Amino acid sequence: MSYFVTGATGFIGKFLVEKLLQREGLVYVLARRESQHKVDALKERYAMAADRIVPVYGDLSEPLLGLDEGERQKMRGQVKHFFHVAAIYDLNASAESQQIANVEGTRNAVACAQDIEAGCFQHVSSIAVGGKYQGTFREGMFEEAGDLAHPYFRTKHDSEAIVRKECEIPWRVYRPASVVGHSETGEIDKADGPYYSFQTLSKLRKALPPWFPLIGVDMGSFNIVPVDYVVSAMDYIAHKEDCDSRAFHLTNPDHYGAGEMMNIFAEAAKAPRFALRLDTNIFSFIPSNLVSMLSKLPPVKRMMATAMESIGMPVDATMFFTWNTKFDNRETEIALRGSGIEVPELKSYATRLWDYWERNLDPELFIDRSLAGNIGGKVVIITGGGTGIGLASAIRLGEAGAKVILSGRTMETLEDAKRRVAEVGGEAHIYQCDASVMEACDAFIDQVIADHGRVDVLINNAGRSIRRAVEHSYDRFHDFERTMQINYFGALRLSLRVLPGMTERRSGHIINISSMGVVGPPARFSSYIASKSALEGWTRCAEAEFCNRNIAFTNINMPLVRTPMIGPTAIYDVAPTLSPEQAADMVVDAVINRPSRIVTGMGRMFQIWHLVAPKLAATAMNIPFSMFDESALSKGMKKPEKVEASSEQVAIAALMKGVHF
Repeated sequence: MSYFVTGATGFIGKFLVEKLLQREGLVYVLARRESQHKVDALKERYAMAADRIVPVYGDLSEPLLGLDEGERQKMRGQVKHFFHVAAIYDLNASAESQQIANVEGTRNAVACAQDIEAGCFQHVSSIAVGGKYQGTFREGMFEEAGDLAHPYFRTKHDSEAIVRKECEIPWRVYRPASVVGHSETGEIDKADGPYYSFQTLSKLRKALPPWFPLIGVDMGSFNIVPVDYVVSAMDYIAHKEDCDSRAFHLTNPDHYGAGEMMNIFAEAAKAPRFALRLDTNIFSFIPSNLVSMLSKLPPVKRMMATAMESIGMPVDATMFFTWNTKFDNRETEIALRGSGIEVPELKSYATRLWDYWERNLDPELFIDRSLAGNIGGKVVIITGGGTGIGLASAIRLGEAGAKVILSGRTMETLEDAKRRVAEVGGEAHIYQCDASVMEACDAFIDQVIADHGRVDVLINNAGRSIRRAVEHSYDRFHDFERTMQINYFGALRLSLRVLPGMTERRSGHIINISSMGVVGPPARFSSYIASKSALEGWTRCAEAEFCNRNIAFTNINMPLVRTPMIGPTAIYDVAPTLSPEQAADMVVDAVINRPSRIVTGMGRMFQIWHLVAPKLAATAMNIPFSMFDESALSKGMKKPEKVEASSEQVAIAALMKGVHF
């Protein structure tokens, strides 16, 4: 007795082949010529029985599967069971490709099985044939299917219809539920179905402690079975007498709401659980036609797509949250009686599924986190690149293979920076430019584009800081003008100059070296923080306009960094600060991950504090304001005065690490 299997190199197929190899006879496996390596891998996987795996090269889309008469003659009358497993299950696949593979592929498989005089056509369908049926869909039901609007539902229903209406040899149909990994090993070849929730759980685990209670919504009806149960049941029923012309639901007697399913996997992942799960009936006061209308609006669809993309879930997967069909499997239970084959409880193997996904399929594993992989060969402008944060960043990016463009006011400093970048094997080009002069900004960008063709990344690092209390600035309006000129208008002018090219290429990144003071405004820095806040405000607006053009904007809320900028403030000698190299680490993070904002833990705390209790936060900021005096320069002295810090000042500076005071 021999077998024929389509889709033998796929997920369900390879486990089915393992089962069939435990019996006697050859296993013919259909594969395309270009997929020979998959057949080789299958033989290697089952090396002890590799000689019984016989590749048959053809194509689902071809009549008789593309097999010539000679090949079919060799198998004619020899194949007892023809298993048709191949199909497309990809929510992102086009309707046309699903029609070809799922419907026409089934028609061609049926014709081939009949031509080679197979004993029985074993068709692997899906519970999707029931569509969005309201109620319980039983194994004997077919024409009663509900909404079949989605291509996957429709093509699975149509393909089973071909078996029922066109197959002239005995047939049996298997309708698996959502198939997950092996219950003993967790093995699976791709993440879909319930696995779409794993990225969300992974992010929650990183952001919150396991005991943190969450609120969720129990919607949809999810039915989950492990692949080993599916193939064991198929193998057993296929060889059982008196089961022809029937469909079998390879489903779990237990159906799970979204919240319940998420909690099972959250426990496996050691992630926070959804302590409160709301029933969707509480939203029943909203007219369904209104919800349907809103969901079809382009802006709403785009927002949904962005939200789904952020958690690694296709937009079409949302349809499962409104799929409440239950599936009865009593015919299957009767057929399997005495075999010992039954669906294991999801809780008993959820940890294995999570572990396998985390080690092998988590998308985070396949993201290039290297600096060289993200910046190599790109043209990167760093303003104020001669010293401090700019120089440290230039060295890191140049070493990683970027073409670094450094600008500044002093050529001598830039020449030294160029030499420092060259010492690590980097390529640097220098341009003299005063970022407070608008015409100089225009000329600088125009020259860079003329010399290098484009700008991939702009890092607005050049800036000015003035530490002076408001009460000492009544007659110094020019302080506000000077900081605004370079920190806001200069950075804005440069950004506006590079955006047209980025828009044309649909690629680019603008990084602003902002301040932690923007999220936790300190005293004495009103002119500096106002200018940085203006730049951040513009950046957030620009991000909303360009996010669909692959242009990223990042604000780095930099804490206090020991650079020449803070040199005139002698009291900072006792303050804990970041080194320029540590600050460059934050720039590297921005380049690799392209987030909207990068802020330290202290900065995040102040951000929340100012949001929740702004008066209390202002009072807290007043403490260092009262404890520390103005700098020597703000008092009009030409040289920094020598400052002896008190123990209280040292303590408060250490407590508020990175905060400007």
